[in-house]
Amino acid sequence: MSPRSPRPADDELGTITPLIVGFAIVILLGIVLVVDATAAYLQRQSLDNLADGAALHAADQGAAGLAYQSGVPGDRLPVDAGTARAAVVAYLRDLGAYAEHPNLQVEITTTATSVTVRLRAPLDLPLTMPGAPAGSVVGAAGAAITTVDP
Repeated sequence: MSPRSPRPADDELGTITPLIVGFAIVILLGIVLVVDATAAYLQRQSLDNLADGAALHAADQGAAGLAYQSGVPGDRLPVDAGTARAAVVAYLRDLGAYAEHPNLQVEITTTATSVTVRLRAPLDLPLTMPGAPAGSVVGAAGAAITTVDP
């Protein structure tokens, strides 16, 4: 006959269940964290691409009209602020940025030879982490200057 292992005491039965439940909760929270962090990163990258493209488009449009009207002065093209602002709004509208990022906030700053575009939008996370702050915002900025290549 083979020796039998002793039977556990009644007070030790079922002690593995809380351990398994605890590990399952930790794993689920880890999954939520990774999914939300990835979504936040992708939304910020999307805004970053939009801001860079809008700034480049605005600098191009804002300087082109003046260069064609008065020639190319020195090493920098002056930027027309009104044309640059209209170019940013048109660029974002044409690409569907307002639909892709609801409540998109746009801040446009122009100087004599540059355009800076700052975009902010509410962060839309696919999963909700318990205890995470509500109403988070993601933002990005893009800038462009106008120079003349010799």
